Amino acid sequence: MSGTPLSGMTGFGRADGRFGDVAWVWEARSVNGRNLDVKFRVPPGLEGLEPRIREACAKRFKRGSIQVSLAAKKDVTSTAPHLRVNHEVVAFYLGEGQAYVEAGRVAPPTWDGLLALRGVVETADVVEADEEKAQREAAFVVGLEAALDALQEARQTEGRALHMLFTAIFDTVDGVSAAAAKAALEQVHAIEQRVRNRVVELLRETPYDESKLLQEVASLAMKADVREEIDRLAAHLVDARKLLAGGGEIGRKLEFLAQEFHRESNTLTTKAATIPLTRLGLDLKSAIDQLKEQSANVE
Repeated sequence: MSGTPLSGMTGFGRADGRFGDVAWVWEARSVNGRNLDVKFRVPPGLEGLEPRIREACAKRFKRGSIQVSLAAKKDVTSTAPHLRVNHEVVAFYLGEGQAYVEAGRVAPPTWDGLLALRGVVETADVVEADEEKAQREAAFVVGLEAALDALQEARQTEGRALHMLFTAIFDTVDGVSAAAAKAALEQVHAIEQRVRNRVVELLRETPYDESKLLQEVASLAMKADVREEIDRLAAHLVDARKLLAGGGEIGRKLEFLAQEFHRESNTLTTKAATIPLTRLGLDLKSAIDQLKEQSANVE
């Protein structure tokens, strides 16, 4: 295979990792699409990754419907709860109860008793450092790049299979076109024989003008002439093989060429005046239908 590798539009890529107490998984899926359409899903608070996601996709892909998702989970068993004692509240309780203790009305407070009072123990707000947040997001971006690289490789694997398939289709079209060219030459003789048989059937022994019969044969042969269609098919084949050899983003051009192939095969089949040429025309249409279908899978 020469030129830039051919790429399909279907694939899947995945990458996982961990930063500190956060485990993450990126997944990227791709299916056929007329243009590049990127959708993404990330956990709340990470919407700022959108520009990086779109930029990374646009760097690798030009067509396809791509879905990118990030799942991130914090390992709550790896860190202790962030609690703190509110000493102002403790001082308040001690101050308010001191008179009762001195009067002997209550026992002196214990530490565990104080900790059980409302407001003494509270959850501390953990403020994440900007540097740590930036490092974690940088790790996420590295994972994103790895997942998209895996998706790109999957699409190129499909592209290699498509390259082989297109080569086989072009060979089929080439072989059927050559057979059709030969059948087209024999078609002229078949038309002439058909006209003569019809004249004999209708006129029997009545004399007829041979020159007029030949004119009729010539007229029918002109209508059934498929040499122009065969020549155009050959030209389209040359263009298609060059396109395939160059590789790269050829999906739209292949789809256009498939339409041109389809137009010529339709005309050839319509003009066919013999069963062999009709059958070859149908074989040609079958191969070209496959070309049209598979062209929609190419980036």
